[in-house]
Amino acid sequence: MNLRIVAWYIGVSLLLVSALMLVAAVIACYTPGDVSRVPLFCSSLFAGATGAFPLLFVRHGDHRLRFQEGNAIVVGSWLVACLFGMLPFLMYGGEFTLVNALFESVSGFTTTGASILNDIEGLPRGLQFWRISTAWVGGVGIVTLFSMIMRGSGEKSALSGAEISDVARMPFQGQRSAGFANHLLITYVVLTVVTGLSLKLTGMGWFDAATNAMSACSTCGFCTRNASIAFYANPAAEVVLTMAMLAAGANFGVLFLSFVRGSGRNLFKSETYRIFLGMVAVSVVLVTVDLLANGGYTALFPALRDASFQVASIATTTGFATQDTTTWPMLSMGILVLCSLVCGCSGSTSGGIKIDRAILAFKGVYNRVGGIIEPGAVRAIRVDGRPRDARQVHDALGYIFCYLVIVAGIAVVNMAFGMDFTTGLTASVACIGNVGPGFGDVGSMANYAAVPDFLKYSSMLAMLVGRLEIFPFLYFLRALRLRSAASALRT
Repeated sequence: MNLRIVAWYIGVSLLLVSALMLVAAVIACYTPGDVSRVPLFCSSLFAGATGAFPLLFVRHGDHRLRFQEGNAIVVGSWLVACLFGMLPFLMYGGEFTLVNALFESVSGFTTTGASILNDIEGLPRGLQFWRISTAWVGGVGIVTLFSMIMRGSGEKSALSGAEISDVARMPFQGQRSAGFANHLLITYVVLTVVTGLSLKLTGMGWFDAATNAMSACSTCGFCTRNASIAFYANPAAEVVLTMAMLAAGANFGVLFLSFVRGSGRNLFKSETYRIFLGMVAVSVVLVTVDLLANGGYTALFPALRDASFQVASIATTTGFATQDTTTWPMLSMGILVLCSLVCGCSGSTSGGIKIDRAILAFKGVYNRVGGIIEPGAVRAIRVDGRPRDARQVHDALGYIFCYLVIVAGIAVVNMAFGMDFTTGLTASVACIGNVGPGFGDVGSMANYAAVPDFLKYSSMLAMLVGRLEIFPFLYFLRALRLRSAASALRT
């Protein structure tokens, strides 16, 4: 693995982070009395200088990226972005200690939306914009975004192919990773702009409309208000955000073909997306009935309104809130936990296991049981009309197994360091699934401020592993181990 080339690409990603900090600093300059302009400008300069260093001293040339290098660039870029992303928070001070600043940065870039802030509205506008910018960049993918400037399609394919999972590209077999990444970015920008304009029409100010649109489309859930979306008490805005979150939970390649390109392909013809919407609809109905029966609601519309928004928010791993769901009946909380495990479609900005893998695993197990009962029968496994081979089924089952093992492991660590069962388990699910809010002490109207520092670090690790979808992180660790072993043999 050519570490100089890896450093060159990580430097490019750091320049992108620097540019976004500069945008936030400019916003701070145009906001009277905004004291975040100096932290943002200084952080931008430091990140830019650090990112430019390998570009000045490493010759890029025509080196063709290999898988190990592409994977190292992806993992390295995420780690470096999170480290430099905390600088504006750390320099600003206030509630941002070292661990808290890093936690907020990791939570933003991974689109988790978990926060340590008790007074979000007390942040200067420039820092609020930077906080949500990390989420918007993290939603599309740091490497996918900066790979758009790469000169060769081979570079783009190696980079976006390492960051975008195979299951996300299943509906577009035969299409290059670079082409899929281009479609994803175009759709992402269009969806964000449309959502922002729609929120403005509901009565929000420009700043709130823009930041909430960025947060909804990245399925992060960061908000500029302490009470999240409940602050606005605006049913029209809730409808817009619900639609935006459900759209962001779809495969962006399918969205591109359906709406941006205008090819006539109907989004609702996708088996995966139909099943996802069906899961959401059934969950909304069950939660609504439970709220009416056991949750203290006496009218249908308020129960349906809150159930629809919260289910869409959790099922897409956004984490916006209009109600304190920790006070809801146990059945409703259980449904929300299940939604935060499965979540949206691959190729979306949602986290979690992904409905694609769940469908593929279910069909694989069903096919296996059928094969035992009728050994002579030949059954093809199809998802969205395309056949899936045994390797893809095994990959899905392997991913789900690893995911649940990590959830259980982090939950045990949480409880060992003082969390109660509900908080420990749901915080684990929320962090690796990039959902943000759980239940108990980390509920929808609470935060992670009181969590012990060690658990904040373990939660950050869970966020990164979940956002990178486990295997790139494992490949990276294995590559480091092999390199260390090779160095030991040479010495």
